[in-house]
Amino acid sequence: MPLSDGLLLFWFYDRVLDTSRRLRSGHLSADRQARTDVKKRFKMFKKLFGKSSYAKATEDEEKKILPWIALNSIDQLDAIAERSKGKAQLIFKHSTRCGISRMVMNQFVTAYDLDLNADLYYLDLLSYREVSNEVGYKFEVMHESPQLLVIRNGVVVAHASHGGINDMDLEPYI
Repeated sequence: MPLSDGLLLFWFYDRVLDTSRRLRSGHLSADRQARTDVKKRFKMFKKLFGKSSYAKATEDEEKKILPWIALNSIDQLDAIAERSKGKAQLIFKHSTRCGISRMVMNQFVTAYDLDLNADLYYLDLLSYREVSNEVGYKFEVMHESPQLLVIRNGVVVAHASHGGINDMDLEPYI
């Protein structure tokens, strides 16, 4: 998360808590408008940061689930390299304990074009650390998390990590 986003999040959260404290202590008139303001802030905060998984959607938006292929075996890497000769192969390396990784993944899922002609692999690097290490060795890319690799003709033709993942235009590589 860029520093400016972190500061914005802190400011927003502080405003919600401050208004709530002032309401409870009587320093702010407990009129209907003030209660509505607090509810709106909490609702906005929950909408922005309260999702617990990448496939969970709010009530008013359509669920979008990507065609992930689980990458959980070193043996799959040779098959990925071979398949990349005819079709782009994408590997998304994700740390399930990292909030930044979750945020980037949520943004990636939202922006991903389901019409892309590519196979999309999901690697939980905490559960499959040895697979993650082998990805780095085989495709000669330094480990980062989150990280997206684009593989064509057996080699990585593009890769990005953190916020760069969602800035990456996949179309030229597909």
